[in-house]
Amino acid sequence: MKKSPSIPLIPIADYDYNLPSDSIAEQPLAERDLSKLLVWRNGQIEHDQYLHLAKYLPTHSHLVFNNTRVIAARLKFMKKTGGSIEIFLLEPANGLYAALHDQHQTEWKCMVGGMKKWKPEETLELEYDDAGKKDSIKASLKERKEDHAIILFTWENALPFHELLTLAGKIPLPPYIKRMATEQDATRYQTVYAQHEGSVAAPTAGLHFTDRIFRDLAAHAIDHSFVTLHVGAGTFKPVTSTTIAEHQMHEEFFDVELSLIQSLCNTQKIIIAVGTTSTRTLESLYWIGLQLMGKKEDETLTQVHLGQWDHLALTKESMPDSVTVFAFLSSFMERKKMNSIKGHTGICITPGYRFRVISGLITNFHQPQSTLLLLIGAIMGDDWKRTYEIALKENYRFLSYGDGSLLFVEKGSVA
Repeated sequence: MKKSPSIPLIPIADYDYNLPSDSIAEQPLAERDLSKLLVWRNGQIEHDQYLHLAKYLPTHSHLVFNNTRVIAARLKFMKKTGGSIEIFLLEPANGLYAALHDQHQTEWKCMVGGMKKWKPEETLELEYDDAGKKDSIKASLKERKEDHAIILFTWENALPFHELLTLAGKIPLPPYIKRMATEQDATRYQTVYAQHEGSVAAPTAGLHFTDRIFRDLAAHAIDHSFVTLHVGAGTFKPVTSTTIAEHQMHEEFFDVELSLIQSLCNTQKIIIAVGTTSTRTLESLYWIGLQLMGKKEDETLTQVHLGQWDHLALTKESMPDSVTVFAFLSSFMERKKMNSIKGHTGICITPGYRFRVISGLITNFHQPQSTLLLLIGAIMGDDWKRTYEIALKENYRFLSYGDGSLLFVEKGSVA
């Protein structure tokens, strides 16, 4: 039996490039679907707009979107002395997003700007306006961790926490957008199909899609479905280690319905992921299915988990195809009467990874030396650098509010 591959010692410096500040999109285009689209297939490049996406998709393509909704995760609290402290929500302290419906109190993992100014015994307050009526939320510091804090939020009215955030918080734009969030961002930093609240960053590949595109996809008999993965602030976490092996990957919560698992058993479908978050979810489902195939059935299973390098330990010389794994997972869920499968994934997809589920990816252009750029390298090989250079030369707009690409996985990168 072949040994499991070792953790890749890929130098992060190999995934650097010069990104001029004026190539970073500070604002969204007036019309989402008029963003530029770079199409890459086996080293060949074409240029178009998202509006014409359907004509580049193969017959039997099935698009998978992430329908998460960004919450107003940026909160500005005041000290009694008059100073301010910004609190940035990361995820519920217990990892369960039902916390967004908590009333009167809730605990969250948070990043805190100016943590040293916050005395442990001091309660902070944020006043907000609700249809002309003043109200407030209080924040108490429960525990300091190395890279976050556990904070208890309390309030007196009966509003659920997610409604309080809409009234009191701000949409958290990425750190490379050097401006304050506006009312426009509350709409434009959401996909048109956003449904389940929980993300603190948008699944930006989906920002280009409109009802007009969905009608065109339907006219070309191109179907689609949705997963939910709540994007964490870790998506912007810079890789500061020398190699990816030393980097601690962020983990994110996902929730996928049984109906999608069942649809993935269709051998004719060509799966195109819309966004790196959809990619990570779909590929994680394969490995989670493989994990469950090797275990005795657990009657108490409520959530699953895939660590950063767990897929390497599961890799063998002979691997079942995705249809086999998803058929098992579908049957497993039916026996357990599970309408959806929930859990956390920290999968790190790097060059050398063999894709088990997707045949293509629709995605924006990513930051230098980021884990997302390594995922692009897993699809394109070394040609990512030439492609990015061409995109810069052709004045493509980069990062979250920028243009995007349709990338087809090289044959050697598919299992």
